[in-house]
Amino acid sequence: MSENKNWLKDLYPGYFAMTMASGILSVAFFLHNDILLSNSFMVITLVTWLVMVYLYTWRLIKYPKVVFENLISPKTTFTFFTFVAATNICGFLLHQQGHSTLAIVCWLVAFIYWSILMYFCFTVLCFAHKDREVNIMHGGWLILIVGTQSLVFLGTKIAADFGQYSAYMMVEIYMLWALGIIFYAVLVTLFCYRIFFKTMSANDCSPLMWVIMGAAAISANAGSSLLLTDPVIPMLAELHAVVQLISIMLWTWATWWIPLLVIIGIWTHGYRKVPLTYNPMQWSIVFPLGMYTVATNNLALSSQFTPLLFLAQGMLWIAFSAWILLSLALLKTLFNRKAIPFTDKGD
Repeated sequence: MSENKNWLKDLYPGYFAMTMASGILSVAFFLHNDILLSNSFMVITLVTWLVMVYLYTWRLIKYPKVVFENLISPKTTFTFFTFVAATNICGFLLHQQGHSTLAIVCWLVAFIYWSILMYFCFTVLCFAHKDREVNIMHGGWLILIVGTQSLVFLGTKIAADFGQYSAYMMVEIYMLWALGIIFYAVLVTLFCYRIFFKTMSANDCSPLMWVIMGAAAISANAGSSLLLTDPVIPMLAELHAVVQLISIMLWTWATWWIPLLVIIGIWTHGYRKVPLTYNPMQWSIVFPLGMYTVATNNLALSSQFTPLLFLAQGMLWIAFSAWILLSLALLKTLFNRKAIPFTDKGD
């Protein structure tokens, strides 16, 4: 019980991943014409977003020093980008319901937060940490790419709402997409070097490794979204062939990672006997699965290759099952007074 008294202080800084996971399932069910489940997950998404904003604001007021320590730690600083992605997904769902103004507000809030946090994080890497080696790198760093591409994900929906300035908006969205790919190329190189050529312990194989697949999937989806949106100006229309090629490559790369991540999970929990208990980082497994579903669906539409729709439907139910299992694990942990469901310290 004494440990539970500090749950707010030890609150995992990336809990917006739960909102992201719920939101992307809402989008996926909408694409598959299951309006009831889509609306249900939309409500869960908006409620969890509000709850997390309240909790993190409370935590910032009560424990500002702890929050700052999380911000300047390479282990946790990039997890703050979950707010960017969660806010953009909320905006996407609001726009889907006809609330264009609220969607634009969500995008602007996310963009301002993203701009400040991005340069802060890289300043931390330049000057504020002592571990000057690649071993400090982990999959959670790629949440930066997820946050960046989520701006494209929502941006393609709200661009037309800018009227005469829609061309400016589309140019910025294309730039954000390209920037996200550049970030991905840099960080995925470091990540692959880290796991393929450096010593890895069972503790290094965290659920955040799934972000490597999710970042590729959301980048592919962002590219497909660009292809399905009016480019407004000829210059952007001429880029469509390049965008489609890169989107297919990213989707293929995301697909390649899924079996390897499953093998790593089996090695961690089966061979190394690491207990499989609830951990808030596990929401970073559900979101990539859901995003892969949406990316596959939109790639099928943008490339007019409809057989991919069957794969998207199958992956949707896998993502849904993962969400149900993790939600049950969270509820079980909440009712277990000896457990700490809000931190990443295990049980």
